[in-house]
Amino acid sequence: MPQKIQLSKEQLRTHKPTRNEYLTQPKTPLVLVLDHVTNSYNVGAFIRLADAFAIEKIIACGELTISDKKLKKASRNEAKWVKVEYSDSTINSLQQLKDDNYTIYSVELCHDSVDYSDINYQSPCVLVLGNERKGVSEAALALSDYHIHIPMFGMGNSLNVSTAGAIVLAQCANQLRKQ
Repeated sequence: MPQKIQLSKEQLRTHKPTRNEYLTQPKTPLVLVLDHVTNSYNVGAFIRLADAFAIEKIIACGELTISDKKLKKASRNEAKWVKVEYSDSTINSLQQLKDDNYTIYSVELCHDSVDYSDINYQSPCVLVLGNERKGVSEAALALSDYHIHIPMFGMGNSLNVSTAGAIVLAQCANQLRKQ
């Protein structure tokens, strides 16, 4: 009988640190700032992405109306491996990160935004992703060092925020890990 092509959970674990090792190992110097992202499934998806790319932390900003049950379901319990902070103010959080020498990249189609794949991401950095309907706030855009966008070639003008975040996060995290 031929060997299965797909890896088992045990085989996947052989290439990963132990749970205790993971908690103490350095993370990718990247912070996700969620600017009034309100959908629990989107926040849960970001937690899963933060775990997948082993980033420093997520800061969820604004008034959160997310049920704990929905968040746990959406994040599939990866929240225990990801540092998640909550903040009432996106601006205060971004200003603190800027003061700590983080470069801030807001994912939003703007007059001066550039293709996310043309950027050389600087470490440490912040990716700002905005509200599902309104996008990144004008105040957050004003504090950003760069405005970046994902080119859209179809009829639509935007992607779901967690989908857009996954695309940009993969590019950014991979660049930072190679530095």
